[in-house]
Amino acid sequence: MQAIILCGGLSTRLGKTTEKLPKILLKIGDYTVLEWQLKLLSTAGVNEVILASGHLHDVLYAHVGETLAGIKIRYAKEDKPLGTGGAIKNAFRFVRDFPVFVLHGDILLKDMSLDGMLSGLRPEMDGVLLGISVEDLTSYGEIVVDTQGRIIEFREKQQSARGGCANGAVFLFNRSIIDAFPNTEVFSIERDVFPNLTNLYVHKVKTDWIDIGVPERLDYARKHFA
Repeated sequence: MQAIILCGGLSTRLGKTTEKLPKILLKIGDYTVLEWQLKLLSTAGVNEVILASGHLHDVLYAHVGETLAGIKIRYAKEDKPLGTGGAIKNAFRFVRDFPVFVLHGDILLKDMSLDGMLSGLRPEMDGVLLGISVEDLTSYGEIVVDTQGRIIEFREKQQSARGGCANGAVFLFNRSIIDAFPNTEVFSIERDVFPNLTNLYVHKVKTDWIDIGVPERLDYARKHFA
């Protein structure tokens, strides 16, 4: 099984921390973010990962090479920023079969498996998104679902603190997702694709989850996650 990791961004919010090193190669405890993610993906039977690279691609390749932690590594380099959707579309040229996992290269999940997403995916679905139960949605976009777990709305970050289901930035796609891609090179999967789908579902979990894309969350992860 294959997976795509989106790791080509500039990581400007982390400042000098990622000036010369891609965010996905930052150390959290004894492992890099990438190594943590490969451990997670391996629980679902993933044996090949496509890194959607861009900024600092040469540094990434020099550190990782073509095999890491027993998993084959390929690269879908973008020559200019393509957005999350464009990066996925670019990486799909290396995907041999579906379903395929896609995840952002700056998220960490602790003590969980992706088997629940796999078992919940049905042929008629475009995909399944990982939903994280959080007590405060002010920092996250919200996923709203019906009683069957089908996504009916995406909401922006909330102004007042309340709990709900946040987008966990891990996706599992069937081949039909391609039909929803716009005929453009640069686009966002979250803004330009997801809101237009009627067969997108959520697999909701309550677990330790963190986005290390800003300095305070990176510091928290290094103190508490590992």
